Amino acid sequence: MPEETTRDEAAAPLLDLLESPLHDRHIALGAKFAAFGGWSMPVEYAAGVVKEHTAVRNAVGVFDVSHLGKLMVAGPGAAAYVNATLSNDLGRISAGQAQYSLCCDETTGGIVDDLIAYLHDDERVLLVPNAANSAEVARRLAASAPAGVVVTNHHRDFAIIAVQGPRSDEVLAGVGLTAGHGYMSFVEAEHAGHGVVVCRTGYTGERGYELITENAGAGPLWDALLEVGAEHGILPCGLASRDTLRTEMGYPLHGQDITLEVTPNEAGLGWAVGWDKEAFWGSSRLRTEKQDGPRRRLRGIVAKDRAIPRPGMGVSLTRDVLLGQVTSGTFSPTLRKGIGMALVATVVEPGAEVGVDVRGNREIFTVTKPPFVDTSVREA
Repeated sequence: MPEETTRDEAAAPLLDLLESPLHDRHIALGAKFAAFGGWSMPVEYAAGVVKEHTAVRNAVGVFDVSHLGKLMVAGPGAAAYVNATLSNDLGRISAGQAQYSLCCDETTGGIVDDLIAYLHDDERVLLVPNAANSAEVARRLAASAPAGVVVTNHHRDFAIIAVQGPRSDEVLAGVGLTAGHGYMSFVEAEHAGHGVVVCRTGYTGERGYELITENAGAGPLWDALLEVGAEHGILPCGLASRDTLRTEMGYPLHGQDITLEVTPNEAGLGWAVGWDKEAFWGSSRLRTEKQDGPRRRLRGIVAKDRAIPRPGMGVSLTRDVLLGQVTSGTFSPTLRKGIGMALVATVVEPGAEVGVDVRGNREIFTVTKPPFVDTSVREA
């Protein structure tokens, strides 16, 4: 979780942090702000985290995620270049589709960042990495780009608004945007004279969309979504509820669950690796590790009682046998119990019981395979 400010400081600027083009609107809505990835972003609004979380699961919520990176890789052979560097196989998708992928270190195979690649055509691929890693991903791609392929960092040029929840189609239709296209696809549209890329993607596990638009179009679009969404139970949502929602799905967060010290094999992200490709960054190291088997794995954990796990807490098989540590942990508003993810030795399989050191007490958790809840993210 990001470091939070106090409520008295909520409307005050966080020094040396970038601000979203929607910042003033968040202040008007009474948002509480936090430093996140070099940006001052809304962490929650007056309704509170649980109500925001529940709105997304049962109706619809809207998030400002403009802090996310926006990198355009363009030029002759741009898609082929991206495919030769990032882990997943762009050959599996067509123009107008999106793909989850990983930027790995060429030597160690560790995860530099996880991101979404939007394939426009053979000469244009939009990449959306995490805020804190955007510049590093851009640097690595630019450093080895072939002649004619240009990597442009649009980090501050565009806003991203996420509309998430089972009523998201109705809200988009209400503001005149295309909805109903397939999961992990995107279409180009327009709102109030500004271009909008309508992406059927998200980080909550619910049916939803991420809308990419130029900064000047962000305010009118945000206002329209809230106005039209009122009859559908829409709530503005902050990064705290985004975190509880993604944890219930077992979606990893870079900097906690996945890092440069964690490989895709360890993180259970082998499905996002194009193993049949000739090469990609880290391919040699990762293929060897896959064959030998990783020493540790990212697993889900669910509390048997009332304990709530937090990052950094030790995980043990017995009091004397340390297995690893919690990487993400929270109270699940849906399950009404503590859940989390932990990077532990591979001797632990789903169904096993482990102890988590919660403030000096050894609390029992059941190891499981996420997601922790059933959702409708892929429904047509």
